[in-house]
Amino acid sequence: MGLLNEARREFIAAPDSAKGQIVYKWPDINIRKFSRAIVEPDAVAVFMSQGQVMGVLLPGQHTLDAKELPFLGMFVDWATGGNAFRAEIYFVGTREFPNFRFGGRLDEVQDPQTGLIVTLRTFGEYSLRVADPQKLILNLTGTVNVTDNTAVTAWVTQQLLKVARTTVTTQLMSGAWPILGLSMHSPEIETQSLQAANNELDTYGITLTRLGNVDINLDDDDNARLKKLAGDTAYSRLAGGFLQAAQAEALQGAGQGMAKGGEGVAPMFMGMGVGMAGNVMQAPGQAPFNAPPPGTGFAGGSQGYAAQAAAGMQQAPPAEPAQPQAAQPPAEAPAATMACSNCQSPVAVGAKFCPECGTATSKHCTNCNASLSPAAKFCAECGTPTAPPQSP
Repeated sequence: MGLLNEARREFIAAPDSAKGQIVYKWPDINIRKFSRAIVEPDAVAVFMSQGQVMGVLLPGQHTLDAKELPFLGMFVDWATGGNAFRAEIYFVGTREFPNFRFGGRLDEVQDPQTGLIVTLRTFGEYSLRVADPQKLILNLTGTVNVTDNTAVTAWVTQQLLKVARTTVTTQLMSGAWPILGLSMHSPEIETQSLQAANNELDTYGITLTRLGNVDINLDDDDNARLKKLAGDTAYSRLAGGFLQAAQAEALQGAGQGMAKGGEGVAPMFMGMGVGMAGNVMQAPGQAPFNAPPPGTGFAGGSQGYAAQAAAGMQQAPPAEPAQPQAAQPPAEAPAATMACSNCQSPVAVGAKFCPECGTATSKHCTNCNASLSPAAKFCAECGTPTAPPQSP
């Protein structure tokens, strides 16, 4: 046991079990003079004292002696007669550490096409490298446990989510990207997020060397809601309007129920009335009052929530209205006529005189002054014989 302790005091190096760690901290702060520090080719050794970096050892074998490494003179433990140093030693790997997965909730955003509030999530992989070991030890030690890879990668994930949130929501809110179909913008998201993340991580001496397989998707419930709305909008447009689509769906459901022999379906179906069926069978050219606005958006959708809002904020010059075609007047029915009592020429019903001979078309009883038809021979009121019609 004493030999092992002696060997431990003679050689200072990161053990093989710590090869996968980004940072390994030597467990003993009392370092024997003339010990040999072994630094791997893909690592450096950082000496810390009272929260300050006192020196850095590059890859290779080093004898811990103040004559060889002058900065060690600041660590001399005089209580030991100058035979030991008091310092913290961190072995920091400088190679690339790949295949770290990240993921989580981005933000709640408003879909620019439909106006729905949805929750976005993101997943992906990244690789990192320690570009400045001194910055990592100085600036990150007080924030996370740098000797635990999980703590470091969890902190890096938070920075990635933050910059991805800003990148994606900015594009969504401007209307440049749709929520359904964000996968087509994955290269842009990866490039912009990688650049923004490295700007944030530079203070801590960490660089992301690769960001890939980034997938931004919706919460399962929001995804189902958005797809259903897109399908309903497309169906309603084909049916001629939202009301017509609902009526057609009700009729279809009633028909299926009747086909299955469901009880109570037939009275309900008959009670819907002929009026509903008439609305469903409305001519395609007739625009109903509740028809969705024409335009292009998601599949079967209208011009979209954002487009309509933008139109409200900035009025576009109105397009010239199409000239309506002149309506053809309905053909007039021929006027009713009667024969003149004098010349038998046709006279319009209601005319007072014949246009051919000028004979009056109406006459009155000489006894009671009742109105008589031109062909009446006796008064219908008093029976007095009628006189022949008077010429003008």
